[in-house]
Amino acid sequence: MENKPPYRIKTISEFHQFRGLPKPEHPLISVVDYASIKHSPDYNQISWVLDFYSISLKRASNAKMKYGQQEYDFDEGVMFFMAPGQVFSVQVNDDSVPRHSGWILLIHPDFLWHTSLAKSIKQYEYFDYSVNEALFLSDKEETVVTSIIQNIQQEYHSNIDKFSQDIIIAQLELLFNYADRFYHRQFITRKISNHKILDRLETILTEYFNSDDLIRKGLPTVQFVAETLNVSPNYLSGLLKVLTGQSTQQHIHGKLIEKAKEKLSVTDLSVSEIAYELGFEHPQSFSKLFKSKTNLSPLAFRQSFN
Repeated sequence: MENKPPYRIKTISEFHQFRGLPKPEHPLISVVDYASIKHSPDYNQISWVLDFYSISLKRASNAKMKYGQQEYDFDEGVMFFMAPGQVFSVQVNDDSVPRHSGWILLIHPDFLWHTSLAKSIKQYEYFDYSVNEALFLSDKEETVVTSIIQNIQQEYHSNIDKFSQDIIIAQLELLFNYADRFYHRQFITRKISNHKILDRLETILTEYFNSDDLIRKGLPTVQFVAETLNVSPNYLSGLLKVLTGQSTQQHIHGKLIEKAKEKLSVTDLSVSEIAYELGFEHPQSFSKLFKSKTNLSPLAFRQSFN
């Protein structure tokens, strides 16, 4: 099948029209019941981009769905967070019409203007996670999240007054903070797959630091490590912070210092030569980083062995 450019949906009203829904009650925020969405086989063959935030909780009882490169059977509630401008596609693997349940919360950035969330929404890193890094909710967590969504829906359904926006913003902040908590829980409870990522991270860094890539390409970047692990940079750093207390960058630096200590203690290479072999253009940059991590200069560390 020929790859078509993503279909861009600029407004919430346009989204409603695109999915066969009645006109939204509020132009900048809407809660959509999945059961009310009209499904067409055509939707399974295209990608689209939304110019607004999309937060969804979804179940599909009789179909396997493919998001990104990963399949889900949706036996449990699965949450996705998408920032404006992200490309999104869904592939229905079952020939039957999927029976969806759940909801989508749509928020246009204009709704957040002049509110506390206008800037702080950027701090919620899960909006930048890949779609296959979804949040799996327990029944109790799903109940908490759904009650917040119902509060938001009830607020814009009722008569809009000068308090409405503040109340909805407070509910959104509550929703995002709970999502933060639930992702933190997921990093810990889904230990098998997460620890596989840790093992692969260690292997990738060890192989990189033992190869000629350091001299040719310099230090591995967070982006490179994440892409090699097939996860998004923000998801990887969030996972590592919970499991190890360190970011991806700190893991890279840790492996670098480990390699530097080895070269300082078992070779006669000068500090400048070691810096070059570790991918540094300037020895001063290497010495500064080494001292910040060990409280010793490279020379002082080497002398401590004599």
